[in-house]
Amino acid sequence: MADTPPRVHPTAEVAPDAVVGPGTRIWHHAQVREGARVGAECILGKGVYVDHHVVVGNRVKLQNGVSVFYRATLEDGVFVGPHACLTNDRVPRAITPDGELKAESDWEIGQTVVRYGAAIGSGAVVLTGLSIGRWAMVGAGAVVTRDVPDHGLVVGVPARLIGYVCACGQRLAAAGAGAWRCAACERSYELPPLEGRRL
Repeated sequence: MADTPPRVHPTAEVAPDAVVGPGTRIWHHAQVREGARVGAECILGKGVYVDHHVVVGNRVKLQNGVSVFYRATLEDGVFVGPHACLTNDRVPRAITPDGELKAESDWEIGQTVVRYGAAIGSGAVVLTGLSIGRWAMVGAGAVVTRDVPDHGLVVGVPARLIGYVCACGQRLAAAGAGAWRCAACERSYELPPLEGRRL
């Protein structure tokens, strides 16, 4: 794939100064804005929006209707399900207290990082300024208001930690003090107990 040029659907818009890696496919009506960097072998589904200067790693899948806003970084292997949204404004308003249209300098922009291999379910919302850990999983429709630990499984509104997941995606079972095991692929992990870790 290293020599395969990216494929961009004719209806998609990719800014001239955006960087798109080899083997990446950008589908119908997607938009990749100025200064954005999209790695190799990614899939950006129909209607995906990648804001200016967003960083997307290699082999990332953004399903239909995903929105990823300015100051977000998605590391390699991240999955984002249909219509999920990574926000960036801490105190969103269209106007100032004086009724003037807010300018970019009026925003309070946070930095969001989604770590290697993490997955965000369809319709989930990730508030700005958070970190989603390596191989973590955010359930469909969740609203993430706090950091998610590595391998953490979070669900609900607001999202809460209910367990851990394996790199293969299956839920882990406790196997002793700090030990967790996957019945599906037999991987083992050392992770903190859930007590005191609930979001």
